[in-house]
Amino acid sequence: MDWQDEGIVLAARRHGERDAVLSLFTYGHGRHLGLVRGGAGRRARPLLQRGNRLSCRWRARLAEHLGHYTVEPLRLFAATVMDDPLLLAALDSACGLLDAGLGERDPHPRLYAPLLALFERMAARADDWPQSYVRFELLLLAELGFGLDLERCAVTGRRDDLAYVSPRTGRAVSREAAGSWAPRLLPLPAFLLGEGPASEEEIAQGLRLAGHFIRRHILAPADRPLPAARERFADLWQQRTEKKEQA
Repeated sequence: MDWQDEGIVLAARRHGERDAVLSLFTYGHGRHLGLVRGGAGRRARPLLQRGNRLSCRWRARLAEHLGHYTVEPLRLFAATVMDDPLLLAALDSACGLLDAGLGERDPHPRLYAPLLALFERMAARADDWPQSYVRFELLLLAELGFGLDLERCAVTGRRDDLAYVSPRTGRAVSREAAGSWAPRLLPLPAFLLGEGPASEEEIAQGLRLAGHFIRRHILAPADRPLPAARERFADLWQQRTEKKEQA
């Protein structure tokens, strides 16, 4: 077996003294593992950082074998955000979610371009990168068959005044229909409805919204926790939100 592709580094785990098992999210072959000879060494380590975009060649005697990767750099996203703890945490979070949530060798080409676009916005320090991040998590849910229905109220069918999401069904609920049930529902940030830029608190709401359904639909059935990198990013964002509120 022998193929060439490109991919985003999701994880690189030491294997023995010198080698590493590389988890790549490839365009055509999905999340795919392979051994990198010398991958644990000092020269290869910067190349195999989470979020880096690599060209790759995978070879194995049989398709079911782990196989070997040879890789070359295309875009070293990790280096572009290394000086910003929040951006680095977001990059780690996106990669950690894909590594934990995607089945091995299950192609998802519709996720690949949006992930690259997100990383490019992060590398450029675009003002709207946090909104793009939340939307990517919702896209991940939709790609795996668990998309949220934010088009109309689940109770009344109306499209206006949408303010909440049912934590059970993932459907939007209007402010009026929520009534006394509002404290039991998840806030629906307005930016997800296309209503202007997002505040820090709305991004935090978006992270809580997406995180709830990622746990419920993707990770819990496999008895997996939310990745530590995702928890760290959410915590850092919450700290930023609280500092802005206190200023």
